[in-house]
Amino acid sequence: MSINATIMNAATGQPIQTMAFGRMPRVGAGFVLTSGERVTAQRVDVGKPAPGKFAARVDIWVVTKSVP
Repeated sequence: MSINATIMNAATGQPIQTMAFGRMPRVGAGFVLTSGERVTAQRVDVGKPAPGKFAARVDIWVVTKSVP
């Protein structure tokens, strides 16, 4: 079972992309975005699942070096 997470820009608060991970990423984990930029997870937020649902929202906050 994979973890679907939204990658969020920590500077602007805007979503960058959605990624699937094999396991829950930790703070400090590095990965490559579809743009080819390597980023490191600064914060991982796990939300509360909706009533009757199993999947919870996962947000990974990163700092990008490029300007959008």
